Amino acid sequence: MDAKLSPQQGINLSGISLVSILGVGLGTASLVLDGIANRSPWQGNSLTLPLLFCALSCAAIGFWVVPLLQMLKTGQIIREEGPQAHLKKAGTPTMGGIFFIPVGVFASCVWSNFAPEVLAVSALTLGYGLIGWVDDWQILRRKSNKGISPKMKLALQVIFAAMFCLWLISNQPSDITNIALPLGFSLPLGLLFWPLAGFVLVAESNATNLTDGVDGLAAGTVAIALLVLGALVAPDSPGLMIFCASLSGSCLGFLAHNRNPARVFMGDTGSLALGGALASVALLTNSLASLFILSGIFFVETLSVMAQVSYYKATKGPDGKGKRLFKMAPLHHHLELSGWSELQVVAVFYMVGAILGVISLFGAQM
Repeated sequence: MDAKLSPQQGINLSGISLVSILGVGLGTASLVLDGIANRSPWQGNSLTLPLLFCALSCAAIGFWVVPLLQMLKTGQIIREEGPQAHLKKAGTPTMGGIFFIPVGVFASCVWSNFAPEVLAVSALTLGYGLIGWVDDWQILRRKSNKGISPKMKLALQVIFAAMFCLWLISNQPSDITNIALPLGFSLPLGLLFWPLAGFVLVAESNATNLTDGVDGLAAGTVAIALLVLGALVAPDSPGLMIFCASLSGSCLGFLAHNRNPARVFMGDTGSLALGGALASVALLTNSLASLFILSGIFFVETLSVMAQVSYYKATKGPDGKGKRLFKMAPLHHHLELSGWSELQVVAVFYMVGAILGVISLFGAQM
């Protein structure tokens, strides 16, 4: 018999209260981290001001954009094979990434005085956002769950990743191919670094995309990861710190409309862009080890999908049907079908994301 977690057990919060707690937590964390680094939180070259500015801007802009998306009939098409509770979300506007991603990107470019490294990660972020937008648009146009083909999406991701790597080759020091590890160790990869870099960009964007399946889940977990990554890269890359803080704030502002019950979804337009942002900053700053820790949730979500597919194929019988390792993949859907409410899933994932952030900060000091 499966153990079920009822809404009366464990965590029982409203969407507004959960996002409020996250907002207070991120704001407090940015103030503390700025204080530790002896930065004034009320200057552009900090974590706090870009975070708060972009959060308030995106929350405000959303009150204009969300009704516009509704008017343009950008309603989400819900998979029939997904959790039945999600069917009521059909018609909720998607493609929300078109307003909160540009806000964070533009603000960071201006605040960093258009630093070359910020322009590079911004271009990669917008490029992946464009791929997501094309996919979202095809889904809406065809009124089905099928956008551009998986092969086409992957090809476009690889092309943008290759362009970013070419920029890295011509603009970054040669030691970028030595992966920094905890305890002062490093892993010299040489030419092998470049296929790894391309893989990280594609894998991270797809991992955040898979995590975007419950109201507020991807936006909140990525907001935490971005803020911590910004703190980690601040000493050597203040421009990229501003980029991370700005995009973290944009995610937080988007949650004013994406929290449960969601009035808008980010779509692939937002989720692919966020993964690209995380990966590109980590590659530029030799922070792949920290990114691996910060992406723990996205990594597990991706593994659950891979395990589900592999197990189904391995157990396929003469009738062409196999067994399922999970009730549904990714993992957040399995938890839902095991009796967790959406808010309980999101709250637990936020807490895990925060713990991973703390581990990353302490690990960086080793």
